[in-house]
Amino acid sequence: MTLAPLLLTGGPAAGKSSTALALAATTVRTAFIDVDDIRQLVKNGGAAPWDGPEGTAQQQLGVRNAANLATNFLAAGINVTIADVVNSTTLALYRELLPSLRVIRLALGLEEARRRATQRPVFLTDVEFDELHHQQAASLKVDHELPVAGLSREAQVEAARRLWIA
Repeated sequence: MTLAPLLLTGGPAAGKSSTALALAATTVRTAFIDVDDIRQLVKNGGAAPWDGPEGTAQQQLGVRNAANLATNFLAAGINVTIADVVNSTTLALYRELLPSLRVIRLALGLEEARRRATQRPVFLTDVEFDELHHQQAASLKVDHELPVAGLSREAQVEAARRLWIA
């Protein structure tokens, strides 16, 4: 039986990609979609989500492309995990395109996010990092809020797994 598609969101360094990838690697017939990778397919003229109207348009294109890919996997009986930083507009678009979507926000304070970010490559400026983090503090209609500060990677993955399959 195929599970509902799972979207993990949260600020930078919350563990969206590593958690979604670990879930995909340990759940039978499961794909992992990193929406940052999809957006980076635009090699000439790419715009970050915060780069005005073009950035917004490309952010929404990334959501549509991720949803199309997820739909194709689901039609083949393959589970799907997705990692993306969303706002109210992109979350509504995901829910429109993937009606059975389950959304978990990985909640993490800014100082802990900065600490975690020192342990991996970061491709954001400090201003972009802070802005994306603050956007995730806004009210979003997620299915579950998972506080991840103090959790090991393994504990974070297992907590997300329980929420996904519940």
